[in-house]
Amino acid sequence: MTQILKEGGKTIIKTGQRIDTMNAGQFEKDIEPALTEAGVDLEMDCNELTYMASSGLRIIQKTMRSVMMKKGHFKMTNVSPEIYKVLAMTGFTKFMTVEQKQA
Repeated sequence: MTQILKEGGKTIIKTGQRIDTMNAGQFEKDIEPALTEAGVDLEMDCNELTYMASSGLRIIQKTMRSVMMKKGHFKMTNVSPEIYKVLAMTGFTKFMTVEQKQA
């Protein structure tokens, strides 16, 4: 289940366990309100994320673009080694900040 939290000037999206074909549309709708602010400092906390399909990658790319167009900041945090490998293989780590989970 997706959660959106405000901490100071930062907006944190907690992803839940999966972003796949079945829930990608709902995930996108859930995070949409967080993307309306200009200059938003957005962190996607992937601590619980264990699986992400290509539909999840598309939403992340779209989210990052939306935030950057509004002069905001976007990063992914607490990314598992498995998810990080997918992000690196698809080139996401070259154009966005991705922080791996600390052991």
